[in-house]
Amino acid sequence: MGLGGIGIWQLLIILLIVFMLFGTKKLRNLGSDLGGALKGFKSAMKDEDPPAASDEGEETGETIEATAEKVETKS
Repeated sequence: MGLGGIGIWQLLIILLIVFMLFGTKKLRNLGSDLGGALKGFKSAMKDEDPPAASDEGEETGETIEATAEKVETKS
């Protein structure tokens, strides 16, 4: 038995059907598009700086007080 009760022969039959439906050219394009997207995602995650630990320009622990006023409407 293979993955979740699927044997090697069932996997080969599924792959054969997928190749027959989509063709190798479409599958190759899909694979290269997916690979390019993953490569772009990895490089974007690598380039992004982690949040700064310093408090430049921001004050922490500051309390903002707000009041609400009742608005009367005419019916």
